[in-house]
Formats: sequence, C-alpha cells, structure tokens
Amino acid sequence: MSYWQRLLVNTLTFISLHVILPNHMLYVRSLGIALLASAVLSILNALVKPILHLLSLPITLITFGLFSFVINGIILQLTSSLVGPQNFGFSSFGSAVIVSVIMSLVNSVVLNQKLDAYD
Repeated sequence: MSYWQRLLVNTLTFISLHVILPNHMLYVRSLGIALLASAVLSILNALVKPILHLLSLPITLITFGLFSFVINGIILQLTSSLVGPQNFGFSSFGSAVIVSVIMSLVNSVVLNQKLDAYD
C-alpha cells in the first residue's frame, strides 16, 4: 500500500471512529484535522515508534507482542499533543489504545485486501 493510500485510510478511520465510538472517546474537529493527524501519525511512526519498540523490546517479548498496542496508543497520544487536544484528542489513554487496536485491524484488512487483489 502506498503512503497516500495509507494516509487516506487512516484519515477515514479517524473520521469513522469519531462518529462510531461512544462518549467522544475520539474527538476530531474536521476532515482537514483528521488528514493533518494522519500525516503527523505517519511521521511519528517513522521517527519515534522504532525507538520505542527498541526500548520496550523486553516487555514486548514477555507479553508476546501485545505491548505493541500500548506503544501505538502512546504514538496516538503524541499525535493528539502535536495536533492539539482541542482539534484531535482522546478521552483517556485507554481510548487511545482501543483506537490503536481498531486502526491496526482496519489497516491489516485493507492491506490484505490489496494483496488478495494480486492473487
């Protein structure tokens, strides 16, 4: 999947989760903010996430990789801080982890659909 496709999928996922999730677990002010948050998320995934994975390797191994969802939640919280909590934010850290799990599932389904198209 190309960068632009993944950016579009993440933007649409942010907007969809804002509408679907109860009690404003995820707040997105507008489509433009969702696009900005997706771009910031991609930059953080490229620069910060590898460092966090390296530092948390022992606990990730102990939890059989489940700690990766916590790292994704941390990255989403950082995204919220950089974009601005009044524009894009989560009601709690647990909400960020839940959103990270859902986004991981959505990205894997979309990626697998793309790969299945070439079979």
